[in-house]
Amino acid sequence: MRTRTLAVVVLLVALVLAGVVSRFASSDPDGLTKVSENHGFAGTGTTHHSVLGGYDSLSGVIGVLLVLALAGGLTYALRRRRRDDERV
Repeated sequence: MRTRTLAVVVLLVALVLAGVVSRFASSDPDGLTKVSENHGFAGTGTTHHSVLGGYDSLSGVIGVLLVLALAGGLTYALRRRRRDDERV
């Protein structure tokens, strides 16, 4: 399998997982939320609103694309640097 084909397949799988499968995630509170509820201080903190309004499929897709952009940019920069070093 070619590298480009593999990269596209991995990207598509990540986007499907982030965008579709995440809708079926558990709605039960995680460990920290559960502890704060059990000890009665769950409602005392301040709420921080994200630009996207919370965790949802769109957040997952944007996260996948951001990580892809960062990893791709880093890979490009390192490859370019190695090629420049080889020319000297």
